[in-house]
Amino acid sequence: MTAAWHLEHVDSAISWQAGLDVGVSRRAGRTVIDRLHHRGPLRIQRPLHPEGPDCPHLYILHPPGGLVSGDTLRLNTDIGPDAAALLTTPSSGKCYRARDNGTLQQQLTRLSVAAGGSLEYLPQDTIAFEGCNARLSTRVDLHADARMCLWDLLCLGRPAADEGFANGCVSQQLDIWRDGRPVYIERNRFIGGDPLLSASWGLGGCFVSGTWLATLTLARDELDALREDYANVPQLVFTQRHGLFIGRYLGHCAEHARLTFMRLWQQLRPRINGRRSCAPRIWNT
Repeated sequence: MTAAWHLEHVDSAISWQAGLDVGVSRRAGRTVIDRLHHRGPLRIQRPLHPEGPDCPHLYILHPPGGLVSGDTLRLNTDIGPDAAALLTTPSSGKCYRARDNGTLQQQLTRLSVAAGGSLEYLPQDTIAFEGCNARLSTRVDLHADARMCLWDLLCLGRPAADEGFANGCVSQQLDIWRDGRPVYIERNRFIGGDPLLSASWGLGGCFVSGTWLATLTLARDELDALREDYANVPQLVFTQRHGLFIGRYLGHCAEHARLTFMRLWQQLRPRINGRRSCAPRIWNT
């Protein structure tokens, strides 16, 4: 798939229009980057190979550090047949306070995995500042027996800075498709001050929410054992459907959420793609 950056006109002096288009393929027992295009301040660091040449770790770099009104980040990644790659980010993403006219700020991610391929998309959390107006969209297209693991973590406001989320808006979209058919569709819309944020049937006053997904189905006894293992983490619940293992997190601490998702990934990775745990080095800095 070749990325096309069709962007609406905005004043480039006060916004960034950035795109990154990456393709990887398997050649002679190695996974290599065979396509790399970028526009604006969105790059990848050189591939790292802490677990050998067949599964590079790619760090997505966005030097501005966050999105302001009018910004659009587009990430397009294609994993070729039998290729494998792990993508992550070095720090939290940020959606800053929008301008008074509420101009949208967007991060649009499209990931595709061919037959026999494996993709791990494990970005750090996204922090939604009070007053932002953000759209966050991720779509994954899987083909045949393609494997995948990803997570999506959102923090509303900045409690450490005594900032809540009394105003602003975040729209989230997360879609997983296999062979042209949807297997997981998630839509969230968080509006500052909305009763949903504090109601028991909504977020219940929690400001950190996340979804952990993998192409994995555990046997009943394995799922029961995993639930027992995480019995001391009531913020996390597990379900399975349509060939996906799903973890949902709802809590008050972004660091705890990240560490919980990392622990779950390290524990289940061998079942997802046959690889031992090999955490990206950037997670330790």
